[in-house]
Amino acid sequence: MKSHNVIHDMSRIIEALDAAGRLVRVKSEVDPEFDLAGIAARYEGQDRAVLFERVRGSDIPVLTGLYWSRGLLGGLFDMLEQDLPSYVSDMISGWQREPVNPVVVPEGPVTEVSMTGSEVNLHDLPIPVHALEDGGPYIDAGVVISRDPETGVRNASIQRFMVAGPRTLHVNIDAGRHLGLYLDKAAERGESLPLTINIGVGPGVHFAAATPSESAPADTDELGIASAFHGSALRLVAGRNSDVEMVAEAMISLECEIVPGELADEGPFAEVTGYYAERAPRPVVHVKAIHRRREAVFHTILSGQEVFNSVGLLGESNVLSLVSKQVPGIKDVAFTHGGCGFYHAVLQMRQVRKGWSKQAIMATFAAFPPLKMVTVVDDDVDIRNASDVEWAMATRLDPVNGVLTIPAAFGHGLNPSFPNYVGAKIGFDATRTFPHEAHHERAKYKSVDLADFVIETDSVTV
Repeated sequence: MKSHNVIHDMSRIIEALDAAGRLVRVKSEVDPEFDLAGIAARYEGQDRAVLFERVRGSDIPVLTGLYWSRGLLGGLFDMLEQDLPSYVSDMISGWQREPVNPVVVPEGPVTEVSMTGSEVNLHDLPIPVHALEDGGPYIDAGVVISRDPETGVRNASIQRFMVAGPRTLHVNIDAGRHLGLYLDKAAERGESLPLTINIGVGPGVHFAAATPSESAPADTDELGIASAFHGSALRLVAGRNSDVEMVAEAMISLECEIVPGELADEGPFAEVTGYYAERAPRPVVHVKAIHRRREAVFHTILSGQEVFNSVGLLGESNVLSLVSKQVPGIKDVAFTHGGCGFYHAVLQMRQVRKGWSKQAIMATFAAFPPLKMVTVVDDDVDIRNASDVEWAMATRLDPVNGVLTIPAAFGHGLNPSFPNYVGAKIGFDATRTFPHEAHHERAKYKSVDLADFVIETDSVTV
């Protein structure tokens, strides 16, 4: 495994971003309600993260923007951004072959300061209210660790938590998530479900939590994926209130429990779709303890390009790994930003057999169920260039034979076109006929080096 001595620790990540000129420092005091997210939105998509050094009501800074640029993320891994999907796929495949489980240690940076009982006050943390119609402050980048009540297997996930009081959160759990399965099992056993929420973790832990269940089944400890990225075993700290651990290098960790059947309104929240998730009764989370570093930094994300790049990257790697094993000729895959990083995959393939482009469409839907649309193009099309993909659709797609529709399929509940998680899906075969015909060959120009020529532009000779 390749070792990355930066990505496991958010403090080192901040130092690395600063040294590389990829950190914007906001020195003025900022209101966490609306202003913080409003400023962050002005930098969204740039190759720089934003650190808010003074947040009203708290002595803890806030970091955002870690995932909204793949160029920034690639720099942390010392690689080009276009190499990230295959690298992530390799890390997950390596974990599947030779898992390195986390190790539990008695103490870690996250336990430098601890508050329990009446000392617990979520309002001391700089938890932002992001969008104008959000139901309250939200923890949206914390990694949840929980255990299967029957088997004890650990699971990691990312959920959204709305602050409802000094020691109370309300959580949204998407259908089909392992955390929901564990809560159901706890209810059957008449038990509460303990969990920890780990805020300010590195990309390795974040990616482990975002790995699709198709690559990390319920009977595996997916936190080992973080070990693969780190090049060494992930360190966990034993829980103080339950047998559920905390990430040792996290900035902040909340020890919590959910009492099955206890519900309260959660939402609205500006989600990855660009719409507000509806307010509805959802599980109540009781915070038993807050642990943090002495020099903690709170991490939050904007539900836009950060999700497109982080979750989309995991989706791309999953599709690339699974579909390439089933369909010959798969070269690359991109989850588009216009598709919210969840809902539209574009596949690039070198055709070797007639009809396999449609096989690729069906295999891709199976590999990542949240998808609504799949477009397949030839290997002469740049799948990260929307105009090039549209060109293939405009000149190669046969609307009669090249469109595949799947009614009443399982999808992503946050997508408004999938009420109750069920809706129609569509695939576009925008590949050339096979065998290829001469009139479908793209026009090409000779590749030249401008340094070999004397060229004048705007009265300047180059």
